[in-house]
Amino acid sequence: MAESCFLYYITDRTAFPGDELARRRRLLEKIGEAARAGVDYIQLREKDLATRDLESLAREAVRAIREARKLAPALWPLTPALLINSRTDVALAVQADGVHLRSDDISPQEVGAIWKKCGAGTPFDRLRAGSARQLSPLAPLIAVSCHSPAEVAQAAANGATFAVFAPVFEKKDSPATRPTGLAMLEQACQTNIPVLALGGISLSNAQSCLAAGAAGIAAIRLFQENEIAAVARRLRSNI
Repeated sequence: MAESCFLYYITDRTAFPGDELARRRRLLEKIGEAARAGVDYIQLREKDLATRDLESLAREAVRAIREARKLAPALWPLTPALLINSRTDVALAVQADGVHLRSDDISPQEVGAIWKKCGAGTPFDRLRAGSARQLSPLAPLIAVSCHSPAEVAQAAANGATFAVFAPVFEKKDSPATRPTGLAMLEQACQTNIPVLALGGISLSNAQSCLAAGAAGIAAIRLFQENEIAAVARRLRSNI
């Protein structure tokens, strides 16, 4: 079992009720809540937004995380790293900490080259929870979605920071998609980068993912539909 448990909140404002303004406001509140609860990573995954709207929301997310830090200074430097889904340009524009790539996206090596060429990087040097590696100003965090052990191995070879392996139990947007299961997750975790479990993760099955070797838990509903601080305590209490 992992000695620590990374927590990765993936956003979905469309799951909140109300009009676009209300959903956006609720999402930013949830991002602030995640920051105060000590979540390690937040992926801004609002794939339907136009570039200008995504950049605007990302800037507000950065501000929400900074405000949370002011309210809970004891958490620094453990406030979340913000990753933008599949948009290196937006991540650079708002000084996010990195990107989350689809399995068929550009490679982590390409992201690193773009990041270095633009002379940008993380807005704050930090030591990530459970990691001895201090991020340099030119080193973005790069997560990669993976669906097989081979894809995890490829992500590691291409320089990904960590992999998000899914769907372990289910995929909400595609009920017909066959789950990978715990045995496949265990195989994926044999690589030399951390692997986070995603897909139908709940408080009742999360420990089985960690027992299979997952370095942490990634989720949308688990965080958005519950009090994040309580979820974080439960997930980390049995490590």
